[in-house]
Amino acid sequence: MGKTGSLLKRNIRQYVMVIVFIVVIILFQILTGGVLLKPLNISNLISQNAYILILAVGMLLCILTGGNVDLSVGSVAGFVGAISAIMMLKWGVPEVPTIIISLILGLAIGCWQGFWIAYVGVPAFIATLAGMLIFRGLTLVVLQGTSLAPLPDSYTFLASGFIPDIANVAGLNILALVCGIVASILYVLKELNGRKNKKKYGFEVTSNKIFIPQVIGILAVINAFAFALASYKGIPMVLVIIVALVLLYSFVTMKTIPGRHIYAFGGNAKAAQLSGVNTKKVMFWVYANMGVLAALAGIVFTGRLNSATPKSGVNFELDAIAACFIGGASTSGGVGTVVGAMVGGLLMGVLNNGMSIMGVSIDWQQTIKGFVLLGAVAFDVYSKSKSK
Repeated sequence: MGKTGSLLKRNIRQYVMVIVFIVVIILFQILTGGVLLKPLNISNLISQNAYILILAVGMLLCILTGGNVDLSVGSVAGFVGAISAIMMLKWGVPEVPTIIISLILGLAIGCWQGFWIAYVGVPAFIATLAGMLIFRGLTLVVLQGTSLAPLPDSYTFLASGFIPDIANVAGLNILALVCGIVASILYVLKELNGRKNKKKYGFEVTSNKIFIPQVIGILAVINAFAFALASYKGIPMVLVIIVALVLLYSFVTMKTIPGRHIYAFGGNAKAAQLSGVNTKKVMFWVYANMGVLAALAGIVFTGRLNSATPKSGVNFELDAIAACFIGGASTSGGVGTVVGAMVGGLLMGVLNNGMSIMGVSIDWQQTIKGFVLLGAVAFDVYSKSKSK
């Protein structure tokens, strides 16, 4: 139990955030009279917050490099969404080439900002603040103050479409149930393999009294989630995109050399540089990557809205930053996970959705979210002071 306690203490921030997330869900489930966890609302919750979750993945990498953030992501998302709508509705470009060109445009914007930050030495805060102003202005210019709608169905499918079912039995989407079972099996195998490897190399692991209930609890959540999706329309296409991003970036950050370089850079930039890490290259590609994900978020948001508007993307960067810090990322960099950022983003989404169902005004919603963010960062500072 001593080893287990030590392990729990080192990971207290992650455990606390998961507990807070569960408590918030239970609280709003009670306050909304059971509406929060209805299948329709769960599906809407995913679709409504998809763009924030996508941005949070890229924002996490920026924060890992030393607490840096990208203030331009909302403006870039709005600009790319506007350009994609113009290409389809005014220039007659087909949907698939439009999406590809939009992502390339996002990459170019990310490389532009990465160049100023990494190689010219402009602080990330200033460079991305300039980007926020530039691309917000360009969005207004290209749209000329008007909205463009409606968009083609094949474009909006990414944000609001559902994967076709393989069968339909008793009103349930069988594909969603099968995916839930497969996800459960993969999760159990991953946990058992990880536990085995930790024991093999002498790392501490939690006791079976904690490990087994933890696995059972997560399995229950996975299958309850799958059943909820199966009870409505099945698997949203945007959920497939988010899951793919989480798996890809979790692998990159935890299992690859570039991922380790990002954590090393955020932990101690000078030590990483002396160890042979090309810190300028790391910084450049982190912001280039952020540009691509901002473009993807813009495509998803524009598709869900079914229109490109001059106000698209406003305050997206604030929600993405909040999701990362609430999900356990450190303000000084070098600490944080993709899964944690997803938990933080979902927590923000549950707060928004639950308060909207209850009829809480947008003013109070912003106020409450501000207190939640302040509490998360304060807890990060407190945890560090206690560890010292």
